Amino acid sequence: MYSSTLTLNGVQGDETSQNHIPSACKDSVAIIVGWYQESRKWNQTAIPVLIGTKFDDFVQLPIDVQWTIASQARAYARALNATLSFSSATYNINVNKIFKFITTKLFNLPWAPEQNLTIGEPIIDF
Repeated sequence: MYSSTLTLNGVQGDETSQNHIPSACKDSVAIIVGWYQESRKWNQTAIPVLIGTKFDDFVQLPIDVQWTIASQARAYARALNATLSFSSATYNINVNKIFKFITTKLFNLPWAPEQNLTIGEPIIDF
C-alpha cells in the first residue's frame, strides 16, 4: 500500500520547519528536493525530484548565465540521482509532467517523457 503523502520542500525553511522533516518524509512516496540530505536520513526509497522553479524568470537571464545554472543543476541532480525539471507554475510549464513522472514511477506505469536539454527551453532530464 502506498501513502498519499508527498513531501513538498521547495524552499529553505527555518529551524521549526526542519523539525517536521522526519514526520513529513517517513511515509512519503516522493521527495521534491528541498532538504534532501535531512530527508534521506528518514526515507531512502522516495523518488528524488529536483525542480528549478520560476522558469519564466530564468529564461530572461543572459544565455551564458542560463547555461551555467543549467549545468550546475544537472550536476547536482546527477549527484542526488534525481530527476531534474525546470518549471513555472505561473505559466504551467512542466508542472503536470513532474507529477505524471512521479505517478508513473510510483505505480511502475509505462511513460517515456521527452528529455529536453536545450538551454533557453524548460529543461527536463529524467
